[in-house]
Amino acid sequence: MAGATLVVSLITSALTFWAVHTIQSDARLNDTRFARDLGLLLAANVAPLVSHGDRAELARFSSSFYQSTTSVRYMLYADEEGEIFFGIPLSEAAVDNALTLRRRIQLPEGYAQNTSLPLVRQHLSPAGEVTDVFVPLNYEGRQMGILALGINPNPTVVASSHLTRDVTIAVFVSIWVMVILGSVFNALTITKPIKELLLGVKNIAAGNFRQRINLPLGGELGELIYSFNDMAERLERYEEQNIEELTAEKAKLETLVSTIADGAILLDTDMHVVLVNPTARRIFNWDSQSLDGEPILDHLPSPVRVQLTRPLFQAVQGEAEAMEFRIPLSEPASRTLRILLNTVLDQARENVKGLAITVQDITREAALNEAKAQFISNVSHELRTPLFNIKSFIETLQEYGEDLSDTERQEFLETANHETDRLTRLVNDVLDLSRLESSRQYVIDAVDIAQPIEQTLRTHRLNARDKHIELIQLVEPNLPPVMGNYDLLLQVFSNLMGNALKFTESGGKVSLRAYRLSCACDQSGQTDCIRIEVADTGIGIAPEDQQAIFDRFFRVENRVHTLEGTGLGLSIVRNIIEKHHSQVYLVSEVGVGTTFWFDLPACTVPTPGPTMPQRQPAALPASS
Repeated sequence: MAGATLVVSLITSALTFWAVHTIQSDARLNDTRFARDLGLLLAANVAPLVSHGDRAELARFSSSFYQSTTSVRYMLYADEEGEIFFGIPLSEAAVDNALTLRRRIQLPEGYAQNTSLPLVRQHLSPAGEVTDVFVPLNYEGRQMGILALGINPNPTVVASSHLTRDVTIAVFVSIWVMVILGSVFNALTITKPIKELLLGVKNIAAGNFRQRINLPLGGELGELIYSFNDMAERLERYEEQNIEELTAEKAKLETLVSTIADGAILLDTDMHVVLVNPTARRIFNWDSQSLDGEPILDHLPSPVRVQLTRPLFQAVQGEAEAMEFRIPLSEPASRTLRILLNTVLDQARENVKGLAITVQDITREAALNEAKAQFISNVSHELRTPLFNIKSFIETLQEYGEDLSDTERQEFLETANHETDRLTRLVNDVLDLSRLESSRQYVIDAVDIAQPIEQTLRTHRLNARDKHIELIQLVEPNLPPVMGNYDLLLQVFSNLMGNALKFTESGGKVSLRAYRLSCACDQSGQTDCIRIEVADTGIGIAPEDQQAIFDRFFRVENRVHTLEGTGLGLSIVRNIIEKHHSQVYLVSEVGVGTTFWFDLPACTVPTPGPTMPQRQPAALPASS
């Protein structure tokens, strides 16, 4: 209302002042015409008097003319040099006995010589605006000086314009006095209740549902206040009814976030931390830090901060909704993180309300992928080489079989058979691991542990002899049977013994031990177990490799630059021992040797007999 009043009053005042200005402009134009005509008339009458030097007649005529009209304020006569020689109301004759002040009329240079037209202008004096007229005094072609007249403005027009201006100002002031009074009245009767309502709405928005407004008002404002109080009362009842349910749901969500395996970080739009679950604290070593309300960029590791700074700002500005990053970290330990960045949008999916960061430690996954890639490379090499050899020897036998001697043909066939065995071992390892990792059930029965040990030693004795490695059998006499699968245990001994021989240099020793000890093998308490150990004096396993030695495709020989094996043997061993509800362990020192060991529960129930025919252990070389 005040704005509209201001606009209307300004427009009205502008129109009024425009009208006053127009009237004054017309009045000035009329005064200018009147002054010019009057000056020309007077100049024509006094020019002869000035020419003849009859200043007494000039004074009489000028005084008579000055007294006969109220329009002329002053009359001045000046010679060609601009020196004033007569003037009304002040003339030189009136001050002959006083100190004479010489005055000049300052006009544009050469004005009187260059034109016969009067010069008209206005100036503001203490008594009001005056129209000045300067008329050249020319007589018979001679220029004799200047006549200057001061013409008063039309008093009627001046009074009218002043009255209009005063009325306009009075109306403008009156309007604003009414506006101010109306505003005061509005503030007392309307604005105060509205402010109270505004404050109440802010309190309701802040969660204070006990807010009430008590103002004795009627009409529409009274109905509005009543509706507000009713709404606040309903919200308060709703809050009381649902606060427990909301709290329970919040607790469920917080519990879910805190127990998930991935790290979770929730940020607001200022990139300050709202929530961090324990997994994220563990990944970033934030266990002893309080991060609530802290800028996330101040606490992230340097490589993560470098990668995420720009994407975080882009996500906050709504330029991206989901991004994924893989970031390697070197401190405090070598790790690889997968970080998923997602924006949290409002219900309309238009405005960003926050950011959700999911952190996954994929160090093992990356290592497995690397090992898998290495395995594929190794398998490709080992498949290609024997296949190429088999194909070459068979093609040679096919094309030149009749030209070859029996010895050469026999050598070619033995080589092809050897390469076929290599392919068979590779395929068998892959198939064995696939079967073990499936849900296939194996028969677990009583097994005399001495039998698979003896069979394993007999199988590898020739290989040990060729490499000049001493095989040692240390099996405690009269061991009870163990619960297991004979074929699977035989494969475990064979894989462990094969690895021991492969990584033990000539002159070394490999031993296979079995002995009884008491251990907690089940929930019933202490019982007898049979511990089996395979020890060697080989190159050993570095500490950084011991954690991954049982993973699929991982090969220690990669680090010693050999190409034998597929990296599946120890993974098969681990899976078989887990099928027997046990675990396989190792103790190793680089340059000293390695010992693999595991425990199997002894069979306490009488059994009909061994699963394999009883064999006598072969004689072993004497050893210490």
